[in-house]
Amino acid sequence: MEPDPEPEPDSSERTKIMSVLPGAEPYSHQGGPTGVLLCHGFTGSPQSLRPWAEYLAEAGLTVSLPRLPGHGTTWQEMARTRWEDWYAEVDRAFDELRGTVDEIFVMGLSMGGCLALRLAELRGQAVSGLVLVNPSVTAESKLFLLAPVMKYVVPSLKGIGSDIRKPGVTELSYDRTPVKAAATLPGLWRVTQRHLAQVTQPVLIYRSPSDHVVGPANLEILRRALPADRLEVRQCPDSYHVATLDNDAESIFAGSLDFVRSHSHAGKE
Repeated sequence: MEPDPEPEPDSSERTKIMSVLPGAEPYSHQGGPTGVLLCHGFTGSPQSLRPWAEYLAEAGLTVSLPRLPGHGTTWQEMARTRWEDWYAEVDRAFDELRGTVDEIFVMGLSMGGCLALRLAELRGQAVSGLVLVNPSVTAESKLFLLAPVMKYVVPSLKGIGSDIRKPGVTELSYDRTPVKAAATLPGLWRVTQRHLAQVTQPVLIYRSPSDHVVGPANLEILRRALPADRLEVRQCPDSYHVATLDNDAESIFAGSLDFVRSHSHAGKE
């Protein structure tokens, strides 16, 4: 991976940095008493989950899809954020959603899946269930293993977005990965792994065998830590990492809705 030649932005560029890219805006919909909080991935944006969010909204659910700090703008802005900032936004959105619904399911893609797991650990039974698509809970690439050292040498490296098999589909993500932000991810993975025993909610995981971003070790960690009778894993055989925009997207959407309906308190009344 080649280092980025661009310098860090000066103060005259700050106004540009705060502009949200078209399509990267957060999304919300007020529906019924069952809510869903969706968490997008590292260097991505709400665009990668927008079709999923709209599908659930059309089914009558109340939906919240926040934009994580530093995402959907510029990689330079993201370089000034860390995992605690991203989690804080998910936590804020959860509280906001909780004020309007009776129950909440949390869903996420990649790092968003890790944020969802961390939320379940800390919020306990306030989270009714989890749907995770290619969740990341450990480092398997040199980028994240070396980031704590490389952040002192280069500001960014080649991006990891748009790992999609379906022709003509592009993820709205950064073409550069801010190394300072990447260097904070291991902290999120460690604290989440340490407390996985606290995740007792039902969990549905969608896994792409041909994922070029998140490797199989992530799923194995979750298989070992989560209760077998509360965990279901389904394959996305025709998709790469961003399966929510790929060929298996409709199966994920429909399966997640069935999951919500089968575990919803409302559905049991």
